[in-house]
Amino acid sequence: MPFDGRRAGRSWPASLRFFLFMAILSIGGLNVARAQDGPPGITQRTVFPAFDPGAPACTPPTGLNKVLAHIQENDRDFLQGVDHGLAMAASDRGLKYRRLLIQNDTAKAIEQIRSLLADKAGALVATSSDPAAISHDLQKMIWSGAFVGTIVPPPATLLLNAPQYATGKVLTDAAIAHINAKLGGKANVVLLTQDSMEFLAPRFEVMRDGFNAMPGVTIVADIAPKPVTKEGGFETMKTILLANPKIDVVLGSDAVVTGALKALRAAGKDRPDQFLGGIDGEPEAVAEITKGDSPYKASISLSSPVFGYAMGQFAADWLEGKSIPQAMDILPIALTSNNIAQYEADLANPAPVYADPARRNGYLKMYGNICYDTRDRYVNFPWSSERK
Repeated sequence: MPFDGRRAGRSWPASLRFFLFMAILSIGGLNVARAQDGPPGITQRTVFPAFDPGAPACTPPTGLNKVLAHIQENDRDFLQGVDHGLAMAASDRGLKYRRLLIQNDTAKAIEQIRSLLADKAGALVATSSDPAAISHDLQKMIWSGAFVGTIVPPPATLLLNAPQYATGKVLTDAAIAHINAKLGGKANVVLLTQDSMEFLAPRFEVMRDGFNAMPGVTIVADIAPKPVTKEGGFETMKTILLANPKIDVVLGSDAVVTGALKALRAAGKDRPDQFLGGIDGEPEAVAEITKGDSPYKASISLSSPVFGYAMGQFAADWLEGKSIPQAMDILPIALTSNNIAQYEADLANPAPVYADPARRNGYLKMYGNICYDTRDRYVNFPWSSERK
């Protein structure tokens, strides 16, 4: 029986609390109490058309300050990349930028959002490990007329997601090809999941499906490190190695897989023929791939500085009364030795990428239209462009 963190008896995970919260809203009991606050947004799963950049402008928000704030969940590299892109866009568009690092403290996140609301901040991008807890305060920001951007969970005037199944499949296919070519079709696999985020489940479902179809492959651990950081990955892998000292494949987000690599090295269990692969294209993972002899073989980039820059630009557009996308796909890119140099240049300076539609479309795909006058149409359901 593999070590399965999903069976570890955690009560009421954040994702379940979120969906219970949404269910209560849909039943109407909570709507009655909060109807005076503002519209609930789009709560039913909706397929948005392609974004129309030529859509008519509308009224700019009034009474809000030209401030772009970033509630940053923690300081892992992926979110540092978001910060880099947002800061550059704010500078380019004349917005005051505020980064508020909360280090996984939900109470602090709520406090900061309420402070931004009181200060009449015009734009906010927020990430949190507990989306249900901050949901209503984000709605209050939207009702105030502010731009609200989120990465994966709603509510938002601009919600970003990756095609999660496709993202997981790109990484899984690379790992399977390695197992067949380098490991004789046999492998002990560790999946470092993010089960506290229900929205990310498809990326791990495709991993399980792919490996379970291989007779010579055993998933020896399927667990969600807590927190989703390098330290969380390190501690989780240390525990796994006590029961399973021979590990061939490790998949998860780059943050936790780099921590797992550190644990393998500390235990003397790292090998050049292993396949460690992650998602996010974080700098440490990219550096490992370029070494050539590292167990780290692949990273699926979600280009956080590029989409961070785009979010900052759309926040500025919103404050000018322009129409912006309601939702945006972050397209997965498999990093190889052939494209890493250009990728790193794009992350360092995302402005030219955003300015060139052909380059931008390689990273992002946009859907729907919304502006200040139509803000009652904000996204308040777990949007994905994927049908699966």
